[in-house]
This record gives sequence, C-alpha cells and structure tokens, in this order.
Amino acid sequence: MRGVLQNMEEKTYECEECRKKIKTSEETPECCGKPMKKLPLDVCVQPAHAEHARPMESEEPCDDGRAG
Repeated sequence: MRGVLQNMEEKTYECEECRKKIKTSEETPECCGKPMKKLPLDVCVQPAHAEHARPMESEEPCDDGRAG
C-alpha cells in the first residue's frame, strides 16, 4: 500500500520555455511541445522533532538533506 501512496504524491514541474509551473501526480506533463522539468523539493526550514512542531505550519514535503 505504501508504494501506491508514494506514486500518488504531487510533484511540481516547470516548463523550461515559458516557466509555467504545475503540481500533478500524473506522468511528466508537457508544455510548449516538450516534457516539463521536475523541480526539486524545497529545503526544510522547520525542525523535524515533535517538540518543535507548529500545528499551523504547512506540511508540504521538503528536502531535509539526508538523501545524500
């Protein structure tokens, strides 16, 4: 089930021609006749520990720097 959920995550894409950005969970979209470029996740700016959690903060995925 986890693999199914991972595939449904929305990713942000940007057109290298017109700079249009979209979020989708579908396959790589096209714009201006070319495949759009997948944008990297934003860098995490909130602490990952529950003691520092803020209930009003956005919970969008981010890059915490542990991927390598």
